[in-house]
Amino acid sequence: MDIQRLIIMANQIGDFYESYPDQSHAQVDIAEHLNKFWALPMRKQIAQYVGEQGGAGLHQQVQVAIKNHLHL
Repeated sequence: MDIQRLIIMANQIGDFYESYPDQSHAQVDIAEHLNKFWALPMRKQIAQYVGEQGGAGLHQQVQVAIKNHLHL
């Protein structure tokens, strides 16, 4: 899948959780959503992008969620 599309999709999820008062909980919930609804190849691709490109274009809380809570 096109990485730009994955970035847009991940940021939309991040937008939903942006208003959470506890951002560490929001990061867990973001990763839980990705783990539950994204296919393994999509999760691997976004994790690789974060690892290699630093997650440019991704919301900060989405980057942290991917780095710390994503299951591969």
